[in-house]
Amino acid sequence: MERYIQPFIKASKHVCKGFLGLEIEEAEIPYFFDKHARQQKEDDWDISGVIGLTGDAKGAVVLSMKKEVAFKITDIITGNSHTDLDDDVRDAVGELVNIITGNAKQGLENILRLVVSVPTVIRGSEHTISWPGSGVHHALICVPFKIFENDRFILSVTLRAVKE
Repeated sequence: MERYIQPFIKASKHVCKGFLGLEIEEAEIPYFFDKHARQQKEDDWDISGVIGLTGDAKGAVVLSMKKEVAFKITDIITGNSHTDLDDDVRDAVGELVNIITGNAKQGLENILRLVVSVPTVIRGSEHTISWPGSGVHHALICVPFKIFENDRFILSVTLRAVKE
């Protein structure tokens, strides 16, 4: 599974450095999400950008964060201050997940041909995202990243090979 998640980790770091001018690092090692043993840290996000994947595999990529992190990212992109989950913030989170996924897709071209959907952004305190069933062929891998000294965001990726 590592060969599938590494392009997403690399893309996240590359995009944050190039697009935002920020160095990020993994806050902890990537882990498999178990929907039956939900962890509190998965429940406390205010905004998530979601992108679907199809082609040789089906799945999704989700970028989730607290609103304060989204405001800081949007401030960098727009040059304006934000204190509400407005359209600028929604667009910034959607664009960030879109660019990360597009870069990771390029890193996976030797393994999988993927088609990326248009991003959808979900706003709301402690929102939840329903994931497909877990298991060897449909695992959800979560990668927490440290950003802005003490803040975090999480990139979650699920891929399932399409049977031919």
